Amino acid sequence: MRMPRNALILSVLVLSLAACGQRDKDIQLRKIKHTGNGPDEFSIIPGKPLQPPEDFSSLPTPTPGGSNLTDQNPRGDGVAALGGNPGALVASGVSSADGALVNYTGRYGTAANIRETLRVEDKEVRRRHGRVNILNIGPNDDYTNAYRRQWLDAYAEYERLRRAGVTTPSAPPEE
Repeated sequence: MRMPRNALILSVLVLSLAACGQRDKDIQLRKIKHTGNGPDEFSIIPGKPLQPPEDFSSLPTPTPGGSNLTDQNPRGDGVAALGGNPGALVASGVSSADGALVNYTGRYGTAANIRETLRVEDKEVRRRHGRVNILNIGPNDDYTNAYRRQWLDAYAEYERLRRAGVTTPSAPPEE
């Protein structure tokens, strides 16, 4: 049986179009947001099994909206499984080991509302850049397009520092 000419042309066209795909430049992973109207299945974590405590007087007082003894703590469990201290995940301010670094970085002052300021500035940069890919032809990543001019060239900086005599670690060769 011979394949009709139109079917052969169509299959060659489909295969050549599939070959044009950029497998290593999947920009869809940068757009991480829940777009559906259903529940996020990864946010639902089953509780630990109920067990009676050794001493009922040692139970914490119930707090509305607070944590429970049967609540899962996947991050803490992972840290403990790897030999770390799960208590280090609890935000308790700056640790004593990092106090000198925080003092040094804040020597010229810090802005209390830096997150809000950056959010507003980011929104303005992306608004000024506009929407380049209006027809959604090909890959579109507005964030990358808006900030491409601000990217740092790591290899150019590496060479600049080496010419200036700064000791730098070795770097992998450019691709």
